[in-house]
Amino acid sequence: MGNLILNLMMLLFLTTATLPCTFHATRTIEEGGGDDLSSSSSSKSSSNSNEKNDRRVIHVKGGPESVIWVVQLSDLHFSVHHPERALDFKNVVGPVLSVIKPSLVLITGDLTDGKSKDLLTMKQNEEEWVEYRNIMEVVILRSGLDKSIFFDVRGNHDNFAVPTVGGAFDFFSKYSINGQLGRSRNVNSITLQTGGQKYLFVGFDSTMSVGLRGPTNLFGHPTDQLLEELDLELSQWNSQSTKSVTKISFGHFPLSFSASSFSGKSLKDIFLKHSLSAYLCGHLHTRFGKNLKRHHQSSHHFLSLPKFFQLNIHQKSSESPVNCSPGAPPIEEFWEWEMGDWRKSRAMRVLAIDRGHVSYVDIDFKLGAKETIILPTFPLDSRLMSTSSSRQRYECQVMLPSSYDSVRALVFSVYQVVSVTTRIYDTSPGNLVVVMETPMTKLVDNSSRGDLYAALWNYKAFEDPSPDRFWLQIEATDILGRSTLTELRPFSVDGLSGKLSWTWTEFLVMGCQWATLYYPILWSALYFMFSILLIPKALSIFSKKQYTCKNFIANKGFINGTVWILQELCRVAIVWYGMLGYLLHLILFPWFYGRVLTDGDERGYMTYIGWVVKNIDGKGKHDYAGCPDIMVVVLPHLFFVVFPAILIAAALAAERGIYREHFLSCSGKKEDDYEQGRRRSLLYNYGCGGSKFHFGDRWIRKVLFVVLLVICWKHFKNCRALVKAYEMNPLIHFLGYSLSIPLLLAYTVYKTRNV
Repeated sequence: MGNLILNLMMLLFLTTATLPCTFHATRTIEEGGGDDLSSSSSSKSSSNSNEKNDRRVIHVKGGPESVIWVVQLSDLHFSVHHPERALDFKNVVGPVLSVIKPSLVLITGDLTDGKSKDLLTMKQNEEEWVEYRNIMEVVILRSGLDKSIFFDVRGNHDNFAVPTVGGAFDFFSKYSINGQLGRSRNVNSITLQTGGQKYLFVGFDSTMSVGLRGPTNLFGHPTDQLLEELDLELSQWNSQSTKSVTKISFGHFPLSFSASSFSGKSLKDIFLKHSLSAYLCGHLHTRFGKNLKRHHQSSHHFLSLPKFFQLNIHQKSSESPVNCSPGAPPIEEFWEWEMGDWRKSRAMRVLAIDRGHVSYVDIDFKLGAKETIILPTFPLDSRLMSTSSSRQRYECQVMLPSSYDSVRALVFSVYQVVSVTTRIYDTSPGNLVVVMETPMTKLVDNSSRGDLYAALWNYKAFEDPSPDRFWLQIEATDILGRSTLTELRPFSVDGLSGKLSWTWTEFLVMGCQWATLYYPILWSALYFMFSILLIPKALSIFSKKQYTCKNFIANKGFINGTVWILQELCRVAIVWYGMLGYLLHLILFPWFYGRVLTDGDERGYMTYIGWVVKNIDGKGKHDYAGCPDIMVVVLPHLFFVVFPAILIAAALAAERGIYREHFLSCSGKKEDDYEQGRRRSLLYNYGCGGSKFHFGDRWIRKVLFVVLLVICWKHFKNCRALVKAYEMNPLIHFLGYSLSIPLLLAYTVYKTRNV
């Protein structure tokens, strides 16, 4: 037995050497050939020969020349089961766009839902795509905008069960706006130019090259080729423009749900290199919170905290000193702004760039269309828009003074606006005190694209070491006398960042780098479970000290009690070996077999590393696709099924030992009078002598049995979802996964029923 334990520990050590997800890139293994690394770039059409022809420059006509604005929509989830989503989109978005007149409309993924009515089967539905195409044609017509300024990118829902891009089930390439306009590359860019200033927008598709069915299709998978193309597109004006270029990137996945490439590079590396103004994304919806924003700043420590998680919205404190020396390196930073979904929240974002200052407003259409929309463009919200580089430019006096000399706001209204007023409040007295209230003047232009209002001010009067002392609010009144107010927002002309903390759910989805955390969490859990099985067994073999109920009663302690309970499990040999074998099975063998693509009889199998699935042409296979996406199956199974099952089995075994001691104590069998009296005293609270706990009814066992039923219910619920998701037969395709834990628990109940 000792040699067996040592061999198991060595096996665990060797298995842990498995490379992390970032190195298990999807590989196409050709028969009779070598490995050809495929990717969401290489497997999708991405001709580099025409890349310069794909780069468009739009000269924005009309004023105001100092500002441009775009609209972002995300996570539409048009569904045959929820027609109201598309209907509301058609009725609301077209008319609103006709009022806003944006220079670009960005739709950042999940255009269709791709889910069955019970939400368990996830694959493409062409009817939803036809509806998307038809609705977008109506929206474009009603908006009066040119179709070429609409950009849509693929989300994970648009990639469910798509074997190959360009194939029969790739409806995105057929029905999306990008597909219709021939934008077949993974990276597409467009430059807006006005008044000599350039604004570069770069969109990209980082979905899987092999679109697995959900739920194991959750992460973005940028590859080295995609990152190289993205780097190239973001660099296109670096050597041609004397003025700074404002750079914005947009995609579907937040960086917390984006894996690294085969070489270990990430989207964050590229964005920091180019010091983007912002990365716009979707994917998470609003159910996790409304502050799904994150400020990234370069950190050159290999084991730095941001590689795993970031505790707050701001990575670094704004109180750090500013380096104004001529040779100071530029600050590498960018904002990541996830936006709400259209699916339930009916959200739209208007983003503006005003003389280098980037701001946005998110609009909620759940209660219908808005007659007036106000977007303050300067000063910026100190919590969600301030940057370290703005602070550096201000303190080093290298900023453009004309960009600070007025309070500015864009106002979009269905009706004529008769007045716009700006108010600034001082919170230092402990309540809101108006310190500035002045009307704003519309900047008139004969060919205006929109209405920009401004009010001159002495910005130096609002310099303050506190980033949230002064608050801004703007009010617009239309010709019908209706007033619209913006939300109060703190600002700092100094460029200081206000503090805003995530809720715990916001931290989980935005602050944690799940692709990096998956393996540490997985192996920590597995090592812990192996430890609670193997260490008590080893102590029972090699240690002279006995851990029994009798010894625990005589010498109470946490360690004594824990080891005794776990050693009771070791004494139920079949259950102990069964749990140990099941853990080894989860590491060494496939968990289950399922249909992960849209059609065909071929099935892939899933391990803790990812899916292995054959190519659609049958000439090879994709090795370990969907890592770390499979964590949504792996980690819940370990934490909510396997680990509780081990504990419940041990508790049942220990309960039998306690009851045996109780039985012997109360009956007096094989005990002299002294020992019997001593034990009755110690076990009084367990039921001897009329204890209030009535242990003779074995109520602890009954409670454990209820917990056991809850675990089994949770497990069978997960199994049902997997059966529906991957079209599996539970008795054929994942018998070991589905029945091992329930059978082991059932046997534990049987073996511990009697003394």
